[in-house]
Amino acid sequence: MPLPTPILDDRSYQQLRDELVRRIPVYNPEWTDYNAADPGITLIELFAFLGENLLFRFNQIPDATRLAFLRLLNIPLFAARPAEGLVTFSTKVPGELVKVGAETRAGDVSFETQREVYVLPLSCVVGAKVTSGPPVAAEERDATTSTQLALGPLQQNERVAFYRTEWLPDPAAPRASPLNAQLAVDGMIWIAVMSTRYTVPSALGGRVLNIGFVPEQEVASMDEVDACLGALSPAAPSVLWQASTGAVSGRRKSPDYVKLDVLEDTTRGLTQAGIVRLQLPDRIESLAVPHDIDSLGGLVDVVPELAGAGELPPVIEDEAQAQTVMFWVRASRLRDRPFGRVRWVGINATDVVQQRRANPEFLGTGTGQPNQHARLVFDNVIAGSLVLQVEEAGEWRTWREVEGLEASGPDDRHYVLDSESGVARFGNGTTGRPPQDGQRIRALEYRFGGGTAGNVAAKAITSCIDSSTVKPENPLPLTGGGDRETLEAALERVPGEIRRHDRAVARSDFEELALMTPGAGVARAEALPLFYPPTRKMDAAGVVSVVVWPREDARNPGAPMPDRAVLKRVCDYLNARRLITTELWVIPPTYRRIALSVGLSVKPGHGVEAVRRWVELVLRQFLAPLPPFGPEGKGWPLGRRVHGPELEAAALQVEGVAFIDQYPRLAEWDEKARVWNEVQRTITLLPWEVPELWEITVVEGLPLAPGHAIGPEIPSAPPPPPPDPVAPPLRGGSRDATTPSETANRPRPVTVAIPVPKVEC
Repeated sequence: MPLPTPILDDRSYQQLRDELVRRIPVYNPEWTDYNAADPGITLIELFAFLGENLLFRFNQIPDATRLAFLRLLNIPLFAARPAEGLVTFSTKVPGELVKVGAETRAGDVSFETQREVYVLPLSCVVGAKVTSGPPVAAEERDATTSTQLALGPLQQNERVAFYRTEWLPDPAAPRASPLNAQLAVDGMIWIAVMSTRYTVPSALGGRVLNIGFVPEQEVASMDEVDACLGALSPAAPSVLWQASTGAVSGRRKSPDYVKLDVLEDTTRGLTQAGIVRLQLPDRIESLAVPHDIDSLGGLVDVVPELAGAGELPPVIEDEAQAQTVMFWVRASRLRDRPFGRVRWVGINATDVVQQRRANPEFLGTGTGQPNQHARLVFDNVIAGSLVLQVEEAGEWRTWREVEGLEASGPDDRHYVLDSESGVARFGNGTTGRPPQDGQRIRALEYRFGGGTAGNVAAKAITSCIDSSTVKPENPLPLTGGGDRETLEAALERVPGEIRRHDRAVARSDFEELALMTPGAGVARAEALPLFYPPTRKMDAAGVVSVVVWPREDARNPGAPMPDRAVLKRVCDYLNARRLITTELWVIPPTYRRIALSVGLSVKPGHGVEAVRRWVELVLRQFLAPLPPFGPEGKGWPLGRRVHGPELEAAALQVEGVAFIDQYPRLAEWDEKARVWNEVQRTITLLPWEVPELWEITVVEGLPLAPGHAIGPEIPSAPPPPPPDPVAPPLRGGSRDATTPSETANRPRPVTVAIPVPKVEC
């Protein structure tokens, strides 16, 4: 039976009033008027009301007692989580070093840089030679023939490939699409490094160029997701970084490139968001393009037909912008490891975290007693940032932070930190050493911060406190910030914490831990034991696949899809808690697009339009994938069929519906044939699928044909233009412009590309 909640005094307002009235003859026999109009009765009712409120508070368990329960169970509250992302710096001086820990701000919210960056007065545009079809127009065919003649006979390992240049747009621009570098004919990403009016070439020699990289975060299906291998993840693919020198050589006078040394790469070979730090040569003049030729590698003035061909960089149509190009940087990988879609690339970049550094603090003096505590000035301490020291025999010794003291010995200098409250707890002499009597304790340094306020929009970071000559800007929104856990939420997870002990073994463990992933914003998680995503089979021993839904998706609120950042956070959190023999997959949901048509009859006295809207809303909520909607308030279950009579029962719950004409008509989308196929009463889903209500029509009378209210095909975003033999122009003609220009609209013929031989990285 459930444990009863103790009620110390359960008297209600009416009981208190009646009891006081009954005592009137005992204490005051002369009082005979007990009506509500009597002033004395009014006072009695007032005291009864106040007494009921006091008894209600008396029966509540104080928050301090509830916190004591959590402390006895050693279950701390989750601290606030800091947001993180990338920023770029611009400057009007020859260059300035922004050190690690520099403070940048978006309004009142502070962020701290994680890597140093030498801010160079440079800008860039990024593009790729995307494969295209052969030319169609006569003028374009003639230009292509001229290019082939200028190239001369092809070698044995060369081929002719047609391409069009695609430039990476500003990711904050409306409907900005990623750069599909996977379709590059040469397998390369090209970065045009351009000078500004403040650039001094001699000041660039030997400097480090920070390049920020963010791949496309959207995930279309589970086929784009890899298993959570943790430490067993395959090695990052090698990327070859090269810069143009301005010199040419060979029979075709191909441009020469110099290899750039990679000092640090947090992108794992341009597979995840991060920073690549490249060492520029000591003499930057060797990279600059000579003055008597332009940015196309020196061949245009000699043979104009070779512009963009072979190993030459893509053509920049805006002449004013092309003249500012100092050199080109290109990245390439092995042919069997092509690049994917790219969301953003920029220079002078570094990563920032929503945190601040605290000054050294004196925390007190040891007493030699077991289970001592030391409190920091600030709470929400960033995990792993505290440097705590204890003075022993006149020497400060650093103690180590551990998750728990159960495995610590009597002489181990360990402590446990409650990040949410900023309290460090020491051992009892048996498990962990306590600070001895008179030993001083100090916090040499730590960092604190976090909260949803750090999830700022793109271009919200505008100031750098440590420098007045550089200007920061975040090209993309910062993510991952979350507020501290509430007491109610902590009490709700107590039973699960006691049951699973922070380990993922049972099916419910994976689901609960996925929902608890810090900074992920998971609204729903479902575990599929034995499901192997690559083969779609449910018989893989030792495999657990966890399907996750985000709390919100601005692109498609009705069918939310997690991005790569959410999947990675959940994957990392579960990977540290799974059994070593478990193969873990964290995958997005798979939606089956359906269309629904309902015909109804409205009761007299009810508005037809209002009833129609209510029925549509009820059916949308009934088929929704996220809680608190769905048949049982937990979202539509995985693999549950969509049954017409069940939808009819949901529609009949709306007041004003007399009956449903026929059954609701259902149709499902055939992606291959791109048509709606009507089904009889029931749509059967696979065990890993949920419905996506793409279209719903509610009419009075007989239902319409489902899927045809908005046309025979699913509307989607405007498709990309067909392979266009005209290379797209660049936008903006200013010297500091970094986006394509709409002013250069003159057409350019198809360019013949001779891909470079296979690169061995």
